Amino acid sequence: MDSFWDFLWVILVSFAFIAYLILLFSIITDLFRDHKTSGWVKAIWVVFLIILPFITALIYLIVKGDDMTKRSVRAAREVQDAQDAYIRQVAGGKSGAEQIADAKALLDAGTITQEEFAALKAKALGD
Repeated sequence: MDSFWDFLWVILVSFAFIAYLILLFSIITDLFRDHKTSGWVKAIWVVFLIILPFITALIYLIVKGDDMTKRSVRAAREVQDAQDAYIRQVAGGKSGAEQIADAKALLDAGTITQEEFAALKAKALGD
């Protein structure tokens, strides 16, 4: 690179290329997330994204931009709900050692039999 302007040009072109790749992957992800669109229509979109990438991306954003946003928000909400459920399950449940200790107390009190204790212990250990 001979000058500052050449360096700046490389930075701008690199930024534009990376931004386009992110857009392209977002569109392709949205295509496969859309269950209402048939496989043939998805294939046509992908072919046009390869042949006329900038025009097709612009048209896709204009035509399906709102639906793309709704699918993205729904997917993020599903991930958040799954994560929250997992955290509640882990934080709210007892550890295996605590479950075994509770079962041992029931066995010592005569509330459960040795076979029931063994079954509870196996369940707590994940066997």
